[in-house]
Amino acid sequence: MYGKKRGHRRTGSRTWGSLGEALFFGFFLVLGSLFLAGLLNMLVVPEWRVNHEFIETQGTVLMTRLGEPEDHEPDDEPADDAPPLYRPEVLIEYRAGGKTYQEKTYDIHFHSDRAFTADRDAQAEALAAFEEGEKIAVWYDPADPQTVVVVRGYTWLLWILLLLPVAFILIGGVGLVLTLFHWGKSIEHRVATTQMASRLNPLKEAKQGGVEFPFVPQDSNLTNSPGTRLKYRLPIDLSRGWRLVAILAACLFWNSIVAVFAVIAVNSHLAGRPEWLLTLFVLPFAAVGLAIIYFFVREVLVVTAVGPTQLEISDHPLRPGGRYHAYVSQGGRLTINSLDLSLVCDEVATYRQGTDTRTEQACVYSQPLLHRQQVELLPQAAFEEQLDVEIPAECMHSFKADHNEVRWRLLVRGDIAGWPPFERSFPVVVVPLLAGNQP
Repeated sequence: MYGKKRGHRRTGSRTWGSLGEALFFGFFLVLGSLFLAGLLNMLVVPEWRVNHEFIETQGTVLMTRLGEPEDHEPDDEPADDAPPLYRPEVLIEYRAGGKTYQEKTYDIHFHSDRAFTADRDAQAEALAAFEEGEKIAVWYDPADPQTVVVVRGYTWLLWILLLLPVAFILIGGVGLVLTLFHWGKSIEHRVATTQMASRLNPLKEAKQGGVEFPFVPQDSNLTNSPGTRLKYRLPIDLSRGWRLVAILAACLFWNSIVAVFAVIAVNSHLAGRPEWLLTLFVLPFAAVGLAIIYFFVREVLVVTAVGPTQLEISDHPLRPGGRYHAYVSQGGRLTINSLDLSLVCDEVATYRQGTDTRTEQACVYSQPLLHRQQVELLPQAAFEEQLDVEIPAECMHSFKADHNEVRWRLLVRGDIAGWPPFERSFPVVVVPLLAGNQP
């Protein structure tokens, strides 16, 4: 439907391509909606009606017992080694609508398979709250007085299942809205729309680097913090922190959904009715969840095990051929095999390949400034060093456009025995060297 690519052109109908995207996201939206409707009808609505619409009356406990599954079909017979299943059963007598009823009940899920579990002690403890001949409060359905419960409340663990259809609805809904918004539009039209919105953004700086340097990033965010040894304290690049937050969000979202199905699968085995298909389905997702947890813990260790890194500089912005003083401080309470500080220049290019937007980053210049081995960090005495930073006389200045960027930064790297290596970046701005603007 998307056609073939011929040279720099892509043949085919953009309308058919948009239709394919709409069907893809529409499938997620419909599937999530149906799944959500089923869960609401099975879990949410019955429990909500019990707590809000059922009528309270007085009943008498006639008998209590631990019930077991009855009337098994031949194919449903449990295996010989399967544990027995139990549910609490309370026989009560009550009046509703001028009539007297006797019903065996407990909660709103009394007649479903979820009422039976292999935990006999827990079910017996639930029955201990009722005594034969005792007058208790019961709640019955005004539309069907024979539907009665002696226990109200919400099964919060089952409600977590709602996260899965909600995730499907969000993916399908957002994707469908974006598809309809871009229906039949070319890639060039989409890029132009994005760029126009970027220009109209009131939070975006109107000038970058002033009139003299229109495509040089401003350094106001780099010079608003005074240093203790030198003039400015450089802020650390927060991209790694946002990466950690993103990994944490993915870890919580993924594992919370997997945990729901894992609990259901484990309970099915404990109850003697193993759901092998569900178990085999959950295992690869659980493995991915454990991998995400490991990766998150690894990132946390890098952030927390190593102390703060501070970097100060004598002047800013920097100019080609200029010579500046820098001060680095590394805290912590462990031994670092090697600690390095480098002046690095990266070139970043953003381009489109087919329908995808790709970003490539390459290091085009790296100048070692500091190398120390076997650095012992103590809580009372951080590692400190003052050094010189010389900017190459014929280097490319900092540059930022829609699709290309030249970034300069001071990079601190550390290798620690028994720990993942750490890396902390401090952006700097190098401005063009013009006449009368000597370093």
